[in-house]
Amino acid sequence: MTSTSTPPGLARFNALEEHAALAALHEVCASSAWARRLLAARPCTTVEDLYAASDAAMAELTAEDLAEAMAGHPPIGRPKPGDPASAREQRGMAGASEELKAEMLELNLAYQERFGHVFLICATGRTGEQMRDAVKERLGNAPEQEREIVRAELGKINRIRLARLVEEEA
Repeated sequence: MTSTSTPPGLARFNALEEHAALAALHEVCASSAWARRLLAARPCTTVEDLYAASDAAMAELTAEDLAEAMAGHPPIGRPKPGDPASAREQRGMAGASEELKAEMLELNLAYQERFGHVFLICATGRTGEQMRDAVKERLGNAPEQEREIVRAELGKINRIRLARLVEEEA
């Protein structure tokens, strides 16, 4: 595509008043610092510009900012009631056996005890078994290594949610 016109959904996002844009960004990521950085990057001409701004903001988040962002995510297998994003993203656990759900709960608790925060993974498109295997593998990581994995996973989640934000109809 050689057109330089801004896609309609992105143009709508660019045009939002500051408080509305911050609210929309908060639905994407619970980090206030991330949202402020994306707000400052407006207007974005392309969706790739928006993703680049998100990636740059993610790279600059402090440990406290990451903790704030993670606090907005429910444990795998327990999406927030009334939160269509977490339910959609965790669809791979919806049809999991009771045994797998119980194992995931146990693993989530072990992970949280080890690292002090919820296990975060870009769950979109993953099966319950894949998520279980990932948490088992990541339990052995050093805290510094895990923090960077969480940062990368959060970045993937943010891109998916930003895509939905700018693709939604008016």
